[in-house]
Amino acid sequence: MVRARDQEFADFFSARFDATRRVAYAMCGSWVDAEEITQNAFVRVYARWAKIRLDTVDAYLRTVVTRVFLDTKRRARAREQAFADVPDQAVPPDHSSHDRLAMQAALMTVPPGQRAVLVLRYVADLSIDQVAEILGCSAGTVKSQAARGLATLRANLDPATTGNR
Repeated sequence: MVRARDQEFADFFSARFDATRRVAYAMCGSWVDAEEITQNAFVRVYARWAKIRLDTVDAYLRTVVTRVFLDTKRRARAREQAFADVPDQAVPPDHSSHDRLAMQAALMTVPPGQRAVLVLRYVADLSIDQVAEILGCSAGTVKSQAARGLATLRANLDPATTGNR
């Protein structure tokens, strides 16, 4: 029983880790932090694996990733400072596209809560209701946070258009 459960989770982990890490990266803007967020999320999912319904496990994982990300932004704890060589990045960013880098930089200027809404809505392609469920808020809050986040994103992508609306 335990071996079957562990194998089932291992298969789930293998199939979802990379996509989950990409979503975490879109939220935090750092591959190192995305790796940590993703690993913490999978640890939490594993702890409840026997109680999670398989038809909702992807939604549960997205919720956990989002909450782990927001928890790291809410805490005013001291971050570890690495003084050794810079570690290899798990997935190198795509430096071939200036637009992609500009978008990522602009996304990092959006407040974390709004950024989570934008990533869940437009990167993970979730509905307003799904995002509201993940964040534990109303659909109206998701809409307003998305609108504010998009306004900040647009302003930071093209500063010349700020105030031209």
